[in-house]
Formats: sequence, structure tokens, C-alpha cells
Amino acid sequence: MPAQKPLRLDARRNRDALVSAAREVFAERGLDAPLKEIAARAGVAIGTLYNRFPTRDDLIAAAVADRVEAGGRIAEEALALDDPWESFVYLVEKVCALQASDRLMNELALRAAPSPEIAAQRDRGHAAMREIITRAQDAGVLRADWVLEDIAFITWSHTRVVEQTAGIAPEAWRRNLALILDGLRAEAAHPLPVPPISEEQLNRSLLANPD
Repeated sequence: MPAQKPLRLDARRNRDALVSAAREVFAERGLDAPLKEIAARAGVAIGTLYNRFPTRDDLIAAAVADRVEAGGRIAEEALALDDPWESFVYLVEKVCALQASDRLMNELALRAAPSPEIAAQRDRGHAAMREIITRAQDAGVLRADWVLEDIAFITWSHTRVVEQTAGIAPEAWRRNLALILDGLRAEAAHPLPVPPISEEQLNRSLLANPD
């Protein structure tokens, strides 16, 4: 792939203004906020927005890139912990805390990756998560029938809890998560009624839920 030409100073200024405005507007109104509002807040024409970011996903990818990178660091930090259960809990709690404090990440959990780069970062994070899960299961502390795709049930339910309680009891999600984590301990396990969803089914569900 040929190297991208560096942007002119005015083009760079416009791009930075659009990304900054997108983060603000998306945080206020969600990832489906009107793009005209983002352009207006950035002080540029809507044509300039589409020139820099031809699709909504292109703009979302630029707005969340730093957040997704922070999420990847959480998995690395969790892997560095010696205790398998504490490593697993650290991973889940930190990811949920990131979602609870950031509407962009909260909504991104319900969507397909907006760019190949974000998808690749997710894949690297998932590889680390699988290692954390396997280590906890090998240690006999995490129920043996739990799979990576099951984490979607935590993040999906977590997004709704955050939406319903953020303005009333912003820390309530921690109680919900503690109840979930207790149910994932190996000693609490009972046979599950159906098999886990596959990675392919998970990806299809994300594509079917743009918001």
C-alpha cells in the first residue's frame, strides 16, 4: 500500500476539528447523531466533512480510535496479573468501566467494527481475552462452559444498565456486574440450557444492530 501523503496544514486543521467535534456530538447524541451538526460544530461545510470522511463509519473510526486502543491496553494489563481469577475480573470490570464512562464505547459495543483497523484491534484484544479465559478455566476458577462470545451478553446487558441508570445511580452497573461475575465462578456453575452462539452468529447480530 502506498504511503499516504501528509495533509496540508488547513486540511489537517479541518480533520482535527471534525474529529474533535464528532467526539463531542457523538458523546451527547450517540453515534447516529446528524453529521450536519458535527460539521457545523467543527466550523466547516458538510462537503468538507464528506471529503475527509466519506461515510459515517469512517468518522466513527477516527473518533473512537484512541478509545479502542485504550481497551486493548486493558487486556494487556489483565494478562500481566498472576492470579487467573483476578486477571479475568480485572478485564471485565475495566472494559465495563470504560463503557460506563464513555457513551462512544458504550454504543460501539452494539455495533460492528467501523473500519478494518478497528476490527484488527478488536481481534488482537479478543486473542488476549481468550488467553485470559483459558488460563482461568485451567485454574478451575471460571466455569468451563464459558466462551469468549459469551462476553457479548455482559457488554450488551451492561450497555442497557448504563443507559437506564447513568443519570440516576451512575455506579449501579457495578452491582449488576458483581452479580454476573459471581455466576461465572466455577463453583456456581450449573448446566446451561443451550450451546453458546458462534463467532459468525455474533458478527451477524452486530451487523443487524447498527445502533
